[in-house]
Amino acid sequence: MTETNGTHRMKLLAGNSNRELADKIAAYLKLPLVKAQVRRFADMEVFVEVQENVRGEDIFVIQSTSFPANDNLMELLIVIDCLKRASARRVTAVIPYFGYARQDRKVGPRTPISAKLVANLITRAGADRVLTVDLHAGQIQGFFDIPTDNLYAAPVIVKDILDYLGGNNLMIVSPDVGGVVRARALAKRLGADLAIVDKRRERAGESEVMNIIGDVKGRSCILVDDIVDSGGTICNAAEALLKNGAKDVCAYATHGVLSGGAVARIQGSKLKSMVITDTIAATEEVSKCRNIRRISIAPLIGEAMRRINNEESVSSLFD
Repeated sequence: MTETNGTHRMKLLAGNSNRELADKIAAYLKLPLVKAQVRRFADMEVFVEVQENVRGEDIFVIQSTSFPANDNLMELLIVIDCLKRASARRVTAVIPYFGYARQDRKVGPRTPISAKLVANLITRAGADRVLTVDLHAGQIQGFFDIPTDNLYAAPVIVKDILDYLGGNNLMIVSPDVGGVVRARALAKRLGADLAIVDKRRERAGESEVMNIIGDVKGRSCILVDDIVDSGGTICNAAEALLKNGAKDVCAYATHGVLSGGAVARIQGSKLKSMVITDTIAATEEVSKCRNIRRISIAPLIGEAMRRINNEESVSSLFD
């Protein structure tokens, strides 16, 4: 427990979605995790029991809403409710990976905006603020009626690129037009050039045609995305870059969802390496994959949590 600048004591509580990350954050902050039971009844109902006093405390609940998304989301909601009923002074939902973020708008008639629904659920459960990392759509911050901090993994990714790849002859590449803003920001931090993969399907039943905007010949290309799910876009983009003369291709993504056959697809691809952060717990398949490497986001999240507790600026982390 810490108490600085007259602020309330800070306590950390971990759900079951990503205990490894929670332990790393706790180690960074030099704080123990709150003793609590988050378990299931025989019919898979979630049961939560906090086993120490949290009255008047500043509590941070660490829980990604990754697979199984609904179970982990329900766990988060019940933990928040439990803490509010235990008279916690403030509850911050630390959601390293915010599930349902890809459903941020109506994509057609009679379709939901599930990201807004989830934001409402978290707010109504009693959360006082939210801390998350690299939201798929920035406007989701506005879906919450409570303070919401969206951290960027860019500083962690930039450091890893410089440590492992150096800063010479790099070309940052957006795998699609939608990710250009993210890729441009990273290219600016690295002082590197920017290229874009423009993919299109001319007509139904035909394979995608990939055009590369930018000269990648002889360059070490780095594909940058926020989420890698099936891995198809990244793997196809890597192949297109190599066909256009790229020296080699690596990929960086904040959230390694990696569902279905994604790991096998990446392992069999022409990617030199695929680097993801630990916002989502790694499966055994991910851990054993030869060209997938994980870097930790724990120090960044931990520092943001410390600043929130001390009522300091979080945005200055990215200046």
